[in-house]
Amino acid sequence: MLLLLALTAVTSAAALVFGLLSWAPDPPEPTRPLTVAEGERLAAVRVTNLRDLRAGVRVTAGVDAARIELVGWVDWSRSLLYLDVGGPGAGAERGLVQKVGAVLVVRPDPAAVPTPAAPPLVPPADRWRLHRLEPGANLAPVLDLLLGLAADRPDATRAVPDGGARWIAQDTVPAGPVDVLQAPLPGTPASRSAPGSTAGSASADPDSQTRYWLDQDARLHKLVTQLPGVGPVTVVLNRTDRPTLHPVDALGGRPGLPRALTDAERRRLDQLPARLRAKSGATLTLTAPVGTDTNLRAAGWLSWTTRTAYLAVADLGVPDRRTLLRRDATGLARADLPAGTAGGGTAEQPERPPLPPPAGPWRVSRAGSDALSVLVDAAVAAGSVGPRGTAVRVREDVAGGQTVDVVEVGSAGARLRYWIDRDGSLRRLELHTDADAWAQLDLRPTMVPRLAPIPRPAATPRPHAAR
Repeated sequence: MLLLLALTAVTSAAALVFGLLSWAPDPPEPTRPLTVAEGERLAAVRVTNLRDLRAGVRVTAGVDAARIELVGWVDWSRSLLYLDVGGPGAGAERGLVQKVGAVLVVRPDPAAVPTPAAPPLVPPADRWRLHRLEPGANLAPVLDLLLGLAADRPDATRAVPDGGARWIAQDTVPAGPVDVLQAPLPGTPASRSAPGSTAGSASADPDSQTRYWLDQDARLHKLVTQLPGVGPVTVVLNRTDRPTLHPVDALGGRPGLPRALTDAERRRLDQLPARLRAKSGATLTLTAPVGTDTNLRAAGWLSWTTRTAYLAVADLGVPDRRTLLRRDATGLARADLPAGTAGGGTAEQPERPPLPPPAGPWRVSRAGSDALSVLVDAAVAAGSVGPRGTAVRVREDVAGGQTVDVVEVGSAGARLRYWIDRDGSLRRLELHTDADAWAQLDLRPTMVPRLAPIPRPAATPRPHAAR
């Protein structure tokens, strides 16, 4: 019995060794052209994204020191991205970014950890600025790729049997089984098989193709591609992570549902000048992203009784410089704040201007067409005459802890928004700038100090005429 057992063990071991030496993995299933059903699913990918509105997203782009990583959400229905940017190649874009259409705002955080995390659902209100992506930056083509994954009609060329797309394999993602399909990115020419290749072979350059992990309902779960100047890009979508996104104030805030004013809202708008004069004045703070190289911040006072505004203005691009601006019945006057004068603060939060105003020199002009001048003029004029033009209520919002109605007045070329609380007080003025962003001037009614006139240069005495 022992001899028989030993013989059996030796025989089994020999068979196992022989099997291991002679084993070879099964050959991979050959790629093939898409079936009609697979082509229709591929053609419907972007329409499905638009129909599903939004999704969570995680992206890795580039390699080595140029690699960037993004975590957040894409809202295809509003062409909106909200992401945390990290990775060794993030550079000046490290931190939070939001993008609506062509307008990009960033909230830099150079001290952030290299690995990004999901942004807070309610974005921070401060430190956002318009941003211009430098040529060659990896972030721009990646953002364009994410927003380009939605369309309002199918990609008809994807459903053509000889359109260059191929079935690669089957795979499984957390949401379930998927097919891996290979096809060019939307808007790029389809690849054809190399001359002389067999029907079951892939395209001549498979590494240049994009691969889609696609389920049976035409929902995209993963995408791997190559972008010129960036390198390999991997996009992973979480189709169940679909919160409602809140654009920051610089992008106009929540879109709302514009409608005509009610009688009560119209009365509050008409009575606004009288109510402001009764309040006497207010402190003001200003946030004005007027260009990618000009992001203004300001603080000061406004008096509706004397129709005067006086504020200190800082530019985030020139953090050590302060400009004083005074608006009164004589027009607009500007002066550079002398070095060492009280009232500096930081560029992000400048202090109110010094009282009394310094000697200058002051540069006086009768009118100003820049966003800062228009916004300050509108705030001062609100205490004298009511808003002119067609008014619509955009939405309900909150400012200074008070519920407000956001009322938009004006044409497409000069749009102002008045944030009026239920007591009829003006809490904020917003202006749509030439950069397609929104500038805000926040008002807090209070007693303001006497805003003394700016020093005027002494008149030069005339020489006596000769008798």
